[in-house]
Amino acid sequence: MTIAMWTITAMVVLFLIAPLVVVVAVSFSASPVFNLPPPSWSARWYERLWRLRDFWPAVRTSLEIAALSTAISLVLGTLCAIAVERGRFPGRDALVTFAVSPLMMPGLVVGVALLQMLRQVGFRDAWMSLLIGHIVITLPYVIRTVLASLSLFDFTLIDAARTLGCSYPKALLKVMVPVLAPAFLTSGLFAFLASMDNYPISIFLTDARTKTLPVQILTYLEETPDPTIAAISTGLIVMTIVVLLLADRLVGLRRIAEL
Repeated sequence: MTIAMWTITAMVVLFLIAPLVVVVAVSFSASPVFNLPPPSWSARWYERLWRLRDFWPAVRTSLEIAALSTAISLVLGTLCAIAVERGRFPGRDALVTFAVSPLMMPGLVVGVALLQMLRQVGFRDAWMSLLIGHIVITLPYVIRTVLASLSLFDFTLIDAARTLGCSYPKALLKVMVPVLAPAFLTSGLFAFLASMDNYPISIFLTDARTKTLPVQILTYLEETPDPTIAAISTGLIVMTIVVLLLADRLVGLRRIAEL
């Protein structure tokens, strides 16, 4: 039974990793088309990547949107989680379900809904529209993670700090924030990655001058399909691995899984 379980687990892991291995292999191929096995190995597509001027504004836009949306979601998500955990009002469960509903709905549906809503109120700035859309998709990660940690947090520590002279905001910063730091880090990392990788919502909110990296990748793939796309994807894979290693170093993957 144990052998069968490990065999099935290994097959599932290989099935999930195989596409990533293919992408990395193609990125080092000397062939101008997606060809496996590669006829020879070369780093030409990484060299070409540095000469693509259209990609770097998209990279900058994605990094700015991801960093800012993650920071805003950490603040709003933490406040929402505290309100839900500490508040005693009808509809608490419905509020949490509504807050995390963007994770349950198809991205295209959320993207179309956001586009229609922003256009109805006359909001047409692409950069701010992207920021609002990415807050919508990153906020659920923060709320779910912080809420799970708050369920284990002893709020009497806040009261004890206040009796010792701390104001309520200062008590939160000195007592609660250090305890919930792993939850903040975990939710922030996953929110940042979700924002960087988002396409279904971003495609509806961009314009010709403001594009995120996933949208620019698809545009390039339609116009010039070559292994440069694989090189970009490899960079994103490496970034994800670095983020996970950082999380493991600071928090531990086992503790992240528990959150």
